[in-house]
Amino acid sequence: MRIKILGCSGGIGADLRTTSLFIDADTLVDSGTGIGDLTLDEMRHIRHVFLTHSHLDHTAGLPLLIDTIFDHLKEPLTVYGRPETLEAVRGHIFNWVMWPDFAELPVKHKPVLHYRPLKLGEKVAVGGRHMHMIEVNHTVPGAAYIIEKDGKVFAFSGDTFTNDTFWDAVNAYPKIDVLMVETAFANSNRKLADLAKHYCPETLAADLKKFKHDPDIYITHLKPGGEDMIFQEIVAALPKRRVHRLKGGEVFNL
Repeated sequence: MRIKILGCSGGIGADLRTTSLFIDADTLVDSGTGIGDLTLDEMRHIRHVFLTHSHLDHTAGLPLLIDTIFDHLKEPLTVYGRPETLEAVRGHIFNWVMWPDFAELPVKHKPVLHYRPLKLGEKVAVGGRHMHMIEVNHTVPGAAYIIEKDGKVFAFSGDTFTNDTFWDAVNAYPKIDVLMVETAFANSNRKLADLAKHYCPETLAADLKKFKHDPDIYITHLKPGGEDMIFQEIVAALPKRRVHRLKGGEVFNL
């Protein structure tokens, strides 16, 4: 399993891209602004997009992706997610006002966009991988994904706050090879983090006490301008964990 980080920032700016993970050569987890760095040939090979939730920093690239590869799609691009997430994408993006409804184009009986709702806890097999969707705690219905392939296990929290569902799910696996988890705000912004339902270092550290495995932990979704402070606070709060600051363009070969 090859995982390339197309975007991992909590905002935009020079060299900053929002969340998108490129799995092997055919799958995306989230479709933030990072997908714009893919080549046209790489985009043409994408067949599956798994969304964690509906917020723009995780979905903004999807309409442009489909528009770009429209003429090359011989079979539908399948978008997976919670029913609430897919309904938000359908109603607020692909609604003929913000963007054409590619679930009806080029013709309704043979569209280039297909929606695949997932139930909480459901596993889907695509490209030799098992994609396991887990409920998380965010301001809109959100999901994490645990991805298995050839005995390797990668876990991605998506956007979340204090919860038990994600930690119970990862603990049920015999091992986790890599954990990617968000932390959007510094401790000084704890009230805002709680309101927005994002981790800050002290709430992340509290939840990681529930985590029984000891993989490398990569921190994503840091807000632009505060990255150094947030990560320093995480390191201080987790002296016994192997934590790393995730970087755009980073590749994991599992």
